[in-house]
Amino acid sequence: MINKIEQDHGRFKQIVRGKIRKDLRKFIAKNDMIGKEGERFVSIPIHDIDLPTFRYGDNSGGLGTGEGEEGEGVGKGQGGEKEGRHLLEVDISLEELADMLGEDLQLPRIEPKGHHTITTTKDKYNGVRPIGPAALRHFKRTYREALRRQLTIGTYDPENPVIIPIKRDLRFRSWTEVRKPQSNAAIIYMMDVSGSMGQEQKQLVRQQAFWIDAWLKRNYQGVESRYIVHDVTAREVDRAAFFSMKEDGGTRISSALEAARDMIDEHYDPEVWNTYLFHFSDGDNSSDADNKLCVNMLKQTILPRINMFGYTQVKSAYGSGQFYPVLREEFGEPGRTPPAAGVAPALAEKVALAKVGERSDIYESLRSLFKAGR
Repeated sequence: MINKIEQDHGRFKQIVRGKIRKDLRKFIAKNDMIGKEGERFVSIPIHDIDLPTFRYGDNSGGLGTGEGEEGEGVGKGQGGEKEGRHLLEVDISLEELADMLGEDLQLPRIEPKGHHTITTTKDKYNGVRPIGPAALRHFKRTYREALRRQLTIGTYDPENPVIIPIKRDLRFRSWTEVRKPQSNAAIIYMMDVSGSMGQEQKQLVRQQAFWIDAWLKRNYQGVESRYIVHDVTAREVDRAAFFSMKEDGGTRISSALEAARDMIDEHYDPEVWNTYLFHFSDGDNSSDADNKLCVNMLKQTILPRINMFGYTQVKSAYGSGQFYPVLREEFGEPGRTPPAAGVAPALAEKVALAKVGERSDIYESLRSLFKAGR
């Protein structure tokens, strides 16, 4: 019976996973995936999966009491004629989501760069000892010791096989510390929070950032995320403030790049860390001079020290969108335009550009950012 239940449960899980995979593009566009984001799992509403129910025969007859005539409706209002949509909420791990994303977009797995000089320490249970905490008691070995003792002193009765461990029979699991190299990644998110970036634009950023997190965490054992907001000046904030903050004033994109550069210099040695920068803006920078300053900073002090710089331009009714063509002209686009003369191909390959005008664009923007497997 238990095996049958496990088989049925396994088949149902396959149905659910297949439904999610089939509708992955729709989930990305409709924001269903990130409604209840947790540490390792997210809850996803799945429509149109029929749950098992009992089906009865003709229920037109029966007994009842109370006021009312035969055939009279119960309650007020007009009944509907269409079937309801079944809604089932399932939990799925971020690792499974990332695998679905990678398979659907045909993304290559990322090869971590740099030396694995950061290590993590984990406990590995690989032995048994006579002392230890109750939570680590090894019951099988304890009863084996008790049985051996009773056989030795002749108190074991096969007709009444009662085994009672005493203190000297107790055995406990023991462990040793194992140090493992760990590939670490740092993600630095930067966002323009000037007056032209409204709530709709921030929601698009939040959706894309969720999937960026999911994919990079699937490729690395340790991921650390940092958040920078900017208008004409930049500062680090926490995740909640990053997706909710709104300010007025102009835009100076170089301020965000300066803050990210300083953060990398202080915390993320390229010999140890795989660092990813993602900037979100409507592209309405303050001046051509600042655009040139940004390009020079990227070429000279940022790109040589990171794995990737991803720029996503979010459509805004107020932004001019000038920063995207500036980056495209300098660094090119794979398969479309070559980088400018004097830009090393190795640096140009680290720049990925994407445009998001509405939620349905997020799916393809992720392909643009990660298709090279940076």
